Amino acid sequence: MSNRFGILESLGEMFVPIHRDGHKFLGIGVAATVVGFLIWSPLGWLCGLATAWLAYLFRDPDRVIPLRDGLVIAPADGRIASIERVSPPMELALEGGDRVRVSILVSLFDTHINRSPVAGRIIRSIYVPGAFVRASDDKASDDNERRALVIATPSGAEIAVLQIAGLLSRRIVTFASEGDSVGVGQRFGLIRFGSRVDVYLPAGKHALVSVGQRMIAGETVIADLKSDEAEREARRG
Repeated sequence: MSNRFGILESLGEMFVPIHRDGHKFLGIGVAATVVGFLIWSPLGWLCGLATAWLAYLFRDPDRVIPLRDGLVIAPADGRIASIERVSPPMELALEGGDRVRVSILVSLFDTHINRSPVAGRIIRSIYVPGAFVRASDDKASDDNERRALVIATPSGAEIAVLQIAGLLSRRIVTFASEGDSVGVGQRFGLIRFGSRVDVYLPAGKHALVSVGQRMIAGETVIADLKSDEAEREARRG
């Protein structure tokens, strides 16, 4: 019996649900694959591979979400590109001076679903039109198209999360609106085809992760607002 449950669990991990935002793209991909095979077999195989990549891109796996109060969880899958103490963008209207910004690069092979880093209420939701330079560029935070959410926690801390379009990104999707309450790890949006997600921690708080570290949205702890632990040092090994 245990072996049967183990097989079912493994199958469940292999066949991850596809987010509804990707259904139309998969439909187009399947149609293109059928037409491709009717025209020329190699074209059909290429379209089939592209459709499989789209299915992988829009996968929406469940995550094991830490629930302790004070934890700030990664809002996106990807790798940390930078951790800097900077002045937040004016549109966030955040007080208290410079804040630590954790920037996560989402590649074309990462899950594109974004999750709330904390539980709280969205007190500001701001859309800023802009350019589409590479998400890894420093100026992307200020120049690129983006959607910013400022979330107030029950304790009064304000944390900002920015969905930033990249070079190939042309569509930022946000499911949550200003005034909504969100739970930690709750899905709040996605960015199609590569992107960057920035998190601005409360003034005086620092990150417990390092540049180059792999993030798992909804699972990886990037900061602890109740901890006095010093910033962590890390090296590749």
